[in-house]
Amino acid sequence: MPIIEQIQSYLPELTAIRRDIHAHPEIGFEETRTAALVADCLRRWGVDRVETGIGRTGVVGVIQGRGEGPAIGLRADMDALPMEEGAGLSYRSVHPGVFHGCGHDGHTAMLLGAARYLAETRDFAGRVHVIFQPAEEGLGGATAMMEDGLFDRFPCQEIYGIHNWPGSRTGWIGTRPGAAMAASSSFDVAITGRGAHGAMPQQAIDPVMVAVTLAQAFQTIVSRNVEPRQTAILSITELHAGSAYNVIPDSAVLRGTIRTFDAGVEALIARRMQEITAGVAAAFGATATVTIRAGYPALVNSADHVAAACRVAADIVGQQNVDAEAVPLTGSEDFAFMLAQVPGAYLLVGQSGGGNLHNPAYVFDDTIIPIGASLLARIAEARLSNRWLSRHGAGKST
Repeated sequence: MPIIEQIQSYLPELTAIRRDIHAHPEIGFEETRTAALVADCLRRWGVDRVETGIGRTGVVGVIQGRGEGPAIGLRADMDALPMEEGAGLSYRSVHPGVFHGCGHDGHTAMLLGAARYLAETRDFAGRVHVIFQPAEEGLGGATAMMEDGLFDRFPCQEIYGIHNWPGSRTGWIGTRPGAAMAASSSFDVAITGRGAHGAMPQQAIDPVMVAVTLAQAFQTIVSRNVEPRQTAILSITELHAGSAYNVIPDSAVLRGTIRTFDAGVEALIARRMQEITAGVAAAFGATATVTIRAGYPALVNSADHVAAACRVAADIVGQQNVDAEAVPLTGSEDFAFMLAQVPGAYLLVGQSGGGNLHNPAYVFDDTIIPIGASLLARIAEARLSNRWLSRHGAGKST
């Protein structure tokens, strides 16, 4: 089962759709044009039921197979990033400061291709729910859809998602069982001292010195408190203080991100940040507060569903191009919320070039659209085939 020829034949139209979305990007919860385009495509291609406005701007299509059976969810994200584009493409973004720098336009095109094929062939029993999610980039679009009754209105026995992965190779597909992407949290440290003239530092309680001391001390948490075989990241990404060359300010702020794969490690880091901040601030005579906000949980794949997806992937791209034990990623992904409710798997689809994700020079490779679309479609067909259902029982998930 290589790339599905029928899906390959869609590539010119899917490329045009993808580039149209790319030229008209929309950030989280503002994907009204994108959602309307997606819904129009699904209706034109014979998807049985199309619902819009789920989680504000999400879209779900229902494709009924040729017999009764369980339901499978296939998910893609639709939102762009609030950043400038720098690649100089002929179809570059027409909206300054908004750019599809993570390839969600490509994921949308992949799922549209899979939906069209499944609606035309219906070579499965049960239902496929194609889920086009808004606001993945830090705004919690998955949670918004679920709070809007996603899995009550469109129940799924299992669910699958994909993401392009530049810098690997075209035709590579990677995933892993268990924790595959990190949990993310953000933090603010607000420091209050006493300002003074820059030439009279003895009159100040310098919050800048507190901030730089904390920035160094926080780095000892991962190196000296976290068990060495655990993965953890604590990155300070902002330091704000002062307004003039000769003024010691009253206050300073540190901000950053925490990434972990284990809830216990995350709790350890939070506790040590509080303890270190209290101690350092007291030593300088300052005051400081730490605020930590949970973001996305770790993305945890089901081992059984990873194995099933990898068998399908091997049929499409060859066993040699499937990595079923890919290295866990310290990036985070709000598909994790869906996987916490419904078992399934998240897979990476490689492309050889295109620059880094979330980079102005990033370019999605349209030639991988048929690979991702074929992967999603074949997973649905394999998991809802009469042979699989007779072996495992309709409604069961293994």
